[in-house]
Amino acid sequence: MESVHKIISARWVVPVNESRDILENHSVVIKEDKIVEILKTEEALTKYQPDEKIALPGHALIPGFVNSHGHAAMTLFRGMADDLELMTWLNDHIWPAEGKWVSPEFVADGTRFAIGEMIRSGTTCFSDNYFYGEEVAQEILKSGIRGQICSTVIDFPTPGAETPDEGIQNAMDLWEKYKDNDYVMPIFGPHAPYTVSDEPFKKIIKLAKENNILIQMHVHETQTEVDGSIEQYGKRPIKRLHDLGLLGPHMQCVHMTALNEEDIEIIAETGSHVMHCPESNLKLASGFCPVHKLQEKGINVTLGTDGAASNNDLDMLGEMRTAAQLAKAVAQNAEALPAYEALALATINGAKSMAKEDKFGSLEAGKFADVVAVDLSDLESQPIFDPVSHIVYATTRNQVTDVWVGGKQLLANRELTTLPISELIATAIEWKEKIVKGREQTAEK
Repeated sequence: MESVHKIISARWVVPVNESRDILENHSVVIKEDKIVEILKTEEALTKYQPDEKIALPGHALIPGFVNSHGHAAMTLFRGMADDLELMTWLNDHIWPAEGKWVSPEFVADGTRFAIGEMIRSGTTCFSDNYFYGEEVAQEILKSGIRGQICSTVIDFPTPGAETPDEGIQNAMDLWEKYKDNDYVMPIFGPHAPYTVSDEPFKKIIKLAKENNILIQMHVHETQTEVDGSIEQYGKRPIKRLHDLGLLGPHMQCVHMTALNEEDIEIIAETGSHVMHCPESNLKLASGFCPVHKLQEKGINVTLGTDGAASNNDLDMLGEMRTAAQLAKAVAQNAEALPAYEALALATINGAKSMAKEDKFGSLEAGKFADVVAVDLSDLESQPIFDPVSHIVYATTRNQVTDVWVGGKQLLANRELTTLPISELIATAIEWKEKIVKGREQTAEK
């Protein structure tokens, strides 16, 4: 018998592989940080001698969720400015709050808090589009999760960067330090077409192509953005980005509402990716991403929560359900985005957008053991005709019991193993009290 580190056995294994299998009474065999094999449990226990056996007879094992867009530290702004349209939300509330409060300490505390929430929701890799990337990187490494860090580039001064060139240099410094790291994945994060002018874009695309660095950006988030671009540049944002040379397999376009047929054709032809954030788009009334049309054109669509300041949670299970239901309503087609494909949006499609589909995003031999166990044994999950349908349409994040990243257990029977939950809660409350006191003092003036 071959020695291995772990055998995790479950009622179902949903690998999210090309053939979209659902495997009953199977086990995931793990050696060090990789999956060795997935096979029937009775065979696994005769073929391998594990250091640890984990039996989950009422669970489904799925790949860890890849939350492909968010702003982790903004979890400390959760519920601070609700029920507002996007530009009012940004101009009158979020940007002033960021100007006052965002610091290395704020980013470290907020990111650590968000990571705890994400692990407890089954996320094993997230994309963070924010400030102070080194602080984010350190929280990723301490917690054991994976993270793509999109260093912000914007025309006006931001925390940690007074100019676009400084933002670009921050991104390059982070990339040089972590370019070979399997947990910290730095990329460029220009904010949006309406906040970045042509010259910074040209510098970004040159460096991205020379060094094989990815780019993530908010694009076509609202019709207002599209109208403004036509007025300022004489063309829609996607056409402008295409003409500048920004689009391609390296490009992650976030939100993507207000699309016409030409926009969709350009995205398809260039091989760019679309990061769908349905709940944030709904809450800010930003519009609808035409997921079914995009997929019909062969475009890779992923799933993200956006930040908790506009969602207001980091729950990929809830996001997946919303995405599946919304896709059907927008397409007026009940067959649009079926359950297994919704699960693919939240897992392997996200990994593909990060050019990491050979490393994670599905449960397959040779990939990192990024595994999530979902309990389907209780009343609310019965009867089970199709476990994938249940995971997408009838499961809550409280049913995520265990999470492994690279074979290391980060959640054990709902308990975080690398983060002290009581300290996370206390820190969030402290920041809330600071922010409230600051607003009261401002109001008095």
